[in-house]
Amino acid sequence: MSPVSKPYEIVERALELSRADGCVVIADEESSANLRWAGNTLTTNGVTRGRTLTVIATVDGAEGTASGVVSRSAVTAGDLEPLVRAAEAAARAAGPAEDAQPLVTGVPSSPDFTDAPAETSSAVFADFAPALGEAFARARAGGRELYGFANHELTSTYLGTSTGLRLRHDQPTGTLELNAKSPDRSRSAWAGRSTRDFKDVDPAALDAELAVRLGWAERRIELPAGRYETLLPPTAVADLLIYQLWSSAARDAVEGRTVFSRPGGGTRIGETLSPLPLTLRSDPYEPGLESAPFVIAHASGDEESVFDNGLPVGPVEWMRAGALDRLITTRHTAGLTGLPVAPGAGNLILDGGGERSLEEMVASTERGLLLTCLWYIREVDPATLLLTGLTRDGVYLVENGEVVGEVNNFRFNESPVDLLSRATEAGRTERTLPREWSDWFTRAAMPALRVPDFNMSSVSKGV
Repeated sequence: MSPVSKPYEIVERALELSRADGCVVIADEESSANLRWAGNTLTTNGVTRGRTLTVIATVDGAEGTASGVVSRSAVTAGDLEPLVRAAEAAARAAGPAEDAQPLVTGVPSSPDFTDAPAETSSAVFADFAPALGEAFARARAGGRELYGFANHELTSTYLGTSTGLRLRHDQPTGTLELNAKSPDRSRSAWAGRSTRDFKDVDPAALDAELAVRLGWAERRIELPAGRYETLLPPTAVADLLIYQLWSSAARDAVEGRTVFSRPGGGTRIGETLSPLPLTLRSDPYEPGLESAPFVIAHASGDEESVFDNGLPVGPVEWMRAGALDRLITTRHTAGLTGLPVAPGAGNLILDGGGERSLEEMVASTERGLLLTCLWYIREVDPATLLLTGLTRDGVYLVENGEVVGEVNNFRFNESPVDLLSRATEAGRTERTLPREWSDWFTRAAMPALRVPDFNMSSVSKGV
């Protein structure tokens, strides 16, 4: 077999080599293209290719089924048998897997399973790059400097199992982050976008937005720590609610370890989390935010199980009309908790707000803070989901419907669950890039939120 075997052939051959009771093979064919720039000048660009193969072997025993997982990059045909044997050895050396379930069956094969992987290239920037060059010229003429990067990844995942599944998913992921700075570096503003193909990203519009924010920052106002009415833009809302989703494993809640645990036992499913009629949901078929419609699990944990690979993923409402409706379950944890199976999906959407834009929400603000984004978010208390983090790249004071200047940055201490209960207004839902989690989670659509008493716990000296 050629060392440049097609991905589906690699999957089929690994399954043929398996001597285990069950086997799952995942081939991830990855390609990426990127641009970077600094000081209004393009600095680097590049294209990469890669392959990662994951073999999951399951071995039945008197006490239960064990699993072994081994992953390798740059795998060729000659690497297959040692990789399969290593997974089998790992399974035999392991104890019974707590999450063991029969491997998934009965899912129709993907019609393009034997097709070549999709690939990205520098051509994805064919329209974006010239527009970026024009934005550099405008920024230079306006006395500001642009820094940032654009990255596009395309991963074709081929999943095959000893139970007959043959599934394939192509996932494009594009991110753009743009910083504008004053020449003395004392003022900074940020904007980011998530995209599938860079055809819907306008560098000129982003530069114009950042120019306005740098203008606001020409007046500096010092404010102390405290609770302020605060407008959280969609990117900040996304960062907070993604962490909330990551913290919503059903088993942890049932065992009394999370904010979704009911005092005295059980979960808070059915409880009202927000007085606003907000629905937090995931849907692999959401237009513009499409993600894998089946489970792709390279490892097991409370939120996913290697035994669930290939399990269909459908739309799910985590919060419906303000009330908690679902928690993340694998087949195993659904059995433990008595809750419906609800695997996580690769996107997150918050619906049910109003139709007002962030600008319109600013215009109706008597006095409050307007944030740009959040940064360095960390968990303080899982029982309440208290998080801490920093503001960054622009916090602005709004008075009588107008931005009157930039204030200092803050450290905040807030729980997204508490924020939902105190929010008094949600704006129009729009696609956004979660800045803090953009290395792991890019597909989100959120409204801006108005929180009357956001806790800015201390002053931060960051820009």
